[in-house]
Amino acid sequence: MQSVDRAVSVLEILAERGEAGVSEVATELEVHKSTAFRLLGALEARGLVEQTAERGKYRLDFGIVRLASAVTGRIDITQQGRPVCERLAEEIGETVNIGVLQEHYAVNLYQVRGPGAVGAHNWVGRLTPPYATSSGKVLMAHLTAKERAELLASGLRRQTPHTITAKTKLEKSLVQVREQGYALALEEFEVGLNAISAPIRSRDGEVIAAISASGPAYRFTEERMHEVAPALLKGAEEISHRMGYPG
Repeated sequence: MQSVDRAVSVLEILAERGEAGVSEVATELEVHKSTAFRLLGALEARGLVEQTAERGKYRLDFGIVRLASAVTGRIDITQQGRPVCERLAEEIGETVNIGVLQEHYAVNLYQVRGPGAVGAHNWVGRLTPPYATSSGKVLMAHLTAKERAELLASGLRRQTPHTITAKTKLEKSLVQVREQGYALALEEFEVGLNAISAPIRSRDGEVIAAISASGPAYRFTEERMHEVAPALLKGAEEISHRMGYPG
């Protein structure tokens, strides 16, 4: 962990100074020059820093851009989705989230609480099993069969008595998601919590995120969710347009 911490510190030093030599990095990190040299060499090998030929100093390389580009789209989604989420939270009266897939989980990037969502959970950054959430189902429904298999390789673990744990039943429900355009989760991740979600598409039509509305099951019933589905779908479509999707 110390090496990782030092490597990140090197990147921060170069980001702040523009460029720095081995001695400068060593002084800043309070390590021997040989240690600083090894750290810079490892980062250079991964294309994260480069050595300037003239002065023998180091600066950030384009590998940093490659890493940053992996999150740029997600940042854009939250920026473009913010006004839509705020409007939907007020209109529907429940908590609205934007979520994406991250490795084997669904994770929410942005949340707006509706007027009736006093004391609701903060779901931002929380990793959840995609098969048990409405956002996760929407995102899974638009993966290839191979991608879904890889995602579910560890199995379907019961989160509540209502969680779908049979892959054949889950696949059937995902077909329905694709057909109707949105997904429901009826107390499948947490008892007493219901949610509905719709897909957000990128410029090329790929489903890159999902927008969801969630609330207490006693109030946000299955019937109520079907009622708000058109508004949620319209919101997802608006964010997709903001992301460049022409459809």
